Amino acid sequence: MAAAKTRTSTFSRNLSTASPSHGPGLKCGPNGTVFLSSGIPDLDKILGGGFPLGSLVMVMEDAEAPHHMLLLRNFMAQGLVLGQHLLYSSPARDPRGFLGTLPSPAASKDDKPRERDPDQEKGLRIAWQYKKYFGENQLDGQRDVKHEYSNEFDLRKPLERHFINGPRIDCVSIQDCPDLSTLRDRCATFLSQFPRNDGSISCAGRIAIQSFCAPQCAYSNMEWDMLSFIRSLKSMVRSSNSVAIITFPPSLLSPSFCKRWQHMADTLLSVKAIQDEDKELAQLLTGYQDMVGFLNVHKVARINTQVPVILEATTFSIKLQKRRYLVLECLNQAPVDGSSGTSYGTSGGCSSSSKTGNLDF
Repeated sequence: MAAAKTRTSTFSRNLSTASPSHGPGLKCGPNGTVFLSSGIPDLDKILGGGFPLGSLVMVMEDAEAPHHMLLLRNFMAQGLVLGQHLLYSSPARDPRGFLGTLPSPAASKDDKPRERDPDQEKGLRIAWQYKKYFGENQLDGQRDVKHEYSNEFDLRKPLERHFINGPRIDCVSIQDCPDLSTLRDRCATFLSQFPRNDGSISCAGRIAIQSFCAPQCAYSNMEWDMLSFIRSLKSMVRSSNSVAIITFPPSLLSPSFCKRWQHMADTLLSVKAIQDEDKELAQLLTGYQDMVGFLNVHKVARINTQVPVILEATTFSIKLQKRRYLVLECLNQAPVDGSSGTSYGTSGGCSSSSKTGNLDF
């Protein structure tokens, strides 16, 4: 009798209240939030899972270096690899040519060749014999079907053409547009494919707008019109299963409008280049030789909650591991006295240290 009661206990899973199924490249988060990967695994961890669906992400560019393109390329490439729809807008005359610069996903550790085990050699020969029944092409296709939520991309290897030539990509040039009505209509048509509902999410959309207030655009001096477009785009994205990213140079905007743009963003990021041969910064930070810039997280999206997100750090170093992979790391302070290897915090007080260093005050 006790065993029968155990089988019919209330701890069995209730299928009616199970979480809805989602398509590839989506991950469930707290408070019913569904995340979409940024294309950078480290940035997904920093933000608590990625970019929430229905959020507007804004990236402030640096006038000295195009580091914002690293974030934009990975974001676009991640969507194309997962089979998600993409709308790309650029002030260039041929925005589709930019797709050829997108990076290719790096081979995962599971795909690397392994050493053969003599005890399993017989099983491998049997598996090889089964190929004539299934076909080698089908087995290779099954390997390609494996999708990851967030891939590591090789910046030196371009994305394969079959990802770029798909019908899921829509490119818009805003250089010759006299106003923003054309871009607004294209965004509305694109977002209408992904209406927000409580059921399963089969596919999601991504919008990437590069250098929104570039001087080569005819509407670059219409600050109120650009602010109205951002407000309307945010409302359209909020009611759809998509994420929009806008990069803009803050130096081209007036200070008041730059603050308004920052308040409109759900997630606000900024990039900063490192000056060449900055000796003071090289003595202050460890791993300075591998750094190419800094990433600052000013705001993190809060969807379905009013609890603020508290990050362990807001400034991270942008590194290119092996000059191929984009890595974000927390800043680590180097020891003041390199010969001893101890940090400046070993002394009891600020003025009790017998040796003088660069950080003594």
